[in-house]
Amino acid sequence: MAIAADLGVTDLGSRILKVNHAGEFGAIAIYSGQIAIARLVARDLVPELIEFRSHERRHREIFGAELARRGRRRCRSYWLCGLGGLVLGLTTGVLGRSAISATTVAVESVVLRHLEHQLHMLRGRDPAAVEAISAITEEERAHHDQAALHVDEGGLLYRVLRPVVSMATESVIWLGMKL
Repeated sequence: MAIAADLGVTDLGSRILKVNHAGEFGAIAIYSGQIAIARLVARDLVPELIEFRSHERRHREIFGAELARRGRRRCRSYWLCGLGGLVLGLTTGVLGRSAISATTVAVESVVLRHLEHQLHMLRGRDPAAVEAISAITEEERAHHDQAALHVDEGGLLYRVLRPVVSMATESVIWLGMKL
């Protein structure tokens, strides 16, 4: 992959960890926005969203601790991820329970694909980065699978939101890797 060729392996691992750390901040913001609105429009989802947000906070701590161990600062896209996540969370919250769950499915689909790719690129080259990424993968998969139970994949809202949210997530990851 071009990114791997442009950076040394340790630098690549650090860059990935920085982007993942920023992404977790974005995820916390998405869930925070959704929780605020779901209290009015989808009360039954609130406990699940609070649980997911607590996982994302822990994931951010894992990546933050590894960045600190490496003496690395957070990604320049950190605050952009937070602001974008909050806007996405509030917007999809207003659209209701289907949009809330569709957003989680779309975001986590992209995240899981990136995590698997990261593990493939770093395995045997940057054990600490692999350990940090591996520590969150199953919870991210659980978020996807649990949210998918609430989604009508044939519904118009899902068919419109999924590609838009997926593209936005891919764009933020790409931008984070470039900054």
